[in-house]
Amino acid sequence: MSEEKNIPPENSLTEQDAGKEYRHSDRGTNPKQEESKNISLPALPPQTSNPERQTTNMEVHKHPHHVAHKKKWGEYLLEFFMIFLAVTLGFFAENIRENIANRHQEKQYIKSFIEDLKRDTSLIALNINVKKNKIITSDSLIGYLNSEDPNQYSRWIYFYALQLTRTTNFWSTDRTMQQLKNTGGLRLIKDQQASDSIISYEMSLNRIYLTQSREEEEIKAIQSMMGKILNPIVLETMIHGEAIDYPEGNPPLRSTGKDLVSDFIYGIHQLKTSDIVNSVRLSGLQDKAVGIILFLQREYHLENE
Repeated sequence: MSEEKNIPPENSLTEQDAGKEYRHSDRGTNPKQEESKNISLPALPPQTSNPERQTTNMEVHKHPHHVAHKKKWGEYLLEFFMIFLAVTLGFFAENIRENIANRHQEKQYIKSFIEDLKRDTSLIALNINVKKNKIITSDSLIGYLNSEDPNQYSRWIYFYALQLTRTTNFWSTDRTMQQLKNTGGLRLIKDQQASDSIISYEMSLNRIYLTQSREEEEIKAIQSMMGKILNPIVLETMIHGEAIDYPEGNPPLRSTGKDLVSDFIYGIHQLKTSDIVNSVRLSGLQDKAVGIILFLQREYHLENE
């Protein structure tokens, strides 16, 4: 009876035999891999944390500047300092940029003003020569009219009298001056001497313009007396476009009355005086223009431009 109990069932295998059979059947299996498979991992501890609390912690972690986060006074001071620094640097940068632009514009105005002065010196030289010729003409005409018989010199009296009614006024090239006035550009001229020289030049111009306006009034007075002393028919034959020619022969004067001739001589004298004054002022303006050109070129380093 004991021997029957020890006989295993026909189809049953011991655990050792089963392991051997499994190893023999899986020929491609590495023994080390098999050992690793048999190693069991330690069990994870059960999670006992609250899901709601974990979600809250995650949200706080994602948003460090949460509404509930209270800043320290040092953080506010740092933010204020950074904003103040940014605004200050921006202000200084803009100020520097504006100063550079103004300096460039100032130099452009000076260069333009120098070009105007150069043109003025050429026009002034031309007008001075015209004034000198008019002064000579006035002297000759006064001499002919003051002679015992003016009709002996009527040919030259007609010609010189008509020449006096022609005049050439000086007008400055004031394009830069007008820009400085109309756009307020004079405030960009930081150099006080440069600014003073521009203003001084304009004042000299106004004095010359005043003398020229007086000359125009004196010419009108001479023209009214010319119609009484000179024959207008003869004058008509002397005009050829812009040119004035001598009359043919020695045509007589319309009148040689002493009082009328004396008034005519006085008008010529007044015009001659204005020409002399204006010639002197033009010469002074020319010297001033040359001096300002040299000064501005040196002051703004434009000698080679």
